[in-house]
Amino acid sequence: VNDVALFVFSLFDTGALLFLTVYVVITLSDLECDYLNAQQCCSKLNGWVLPEVIAQAVLTVLLFFVNFHWILFGLNVPMVVWQVYKYLSVPDCNFGVYDPTEIHNRGNLKRHLRDSMIRLAFYLLFFFIYLYCMIIALLTSNPDPRRETY
Repeated sequence: VNDVALFVFSLFDTGALLFLTVYVVITLSDLECDYLNAQQCCSKLNGWVLPEVIAQAVLTVLLFFVNFHWILFGLNVPMVVWQVYKYLSVPDCNFGVYDPTEIHNRGNLKRHLRDSMIRLAFYLLFFFIYLYCMIIALLTSNPDPRRETY
């Protein structure tokens, strides 16, 4: 896969993850303001946990590791490890990462909001990094190999 296609896919993937994280923040804020009950909020959010982990893992492992962008790979690995750990550390008795019986206990709602804000900042930063990398890849690629540039 050439670099232009890689960074275009990275932009779309990160943009989708960015919008998903904004949705999570809005839904958790609605729960905090009592616009939603805990069951509605958690059932909405638990369906998006695994697709988010898969999208981030695909972006990190398959694309950057395969295409030898080691710096971007190294910068993305902590987020993947954190999300996989969060997904795998859910107790068996819970409904998912967002559990309606536990979300108001021990500050779990504030922790989920904090984690979502960290993910939001991460995806926003990397959206612009991928945009910069895509522009550089477009400028340095030669679309017509027969034509020489002077």
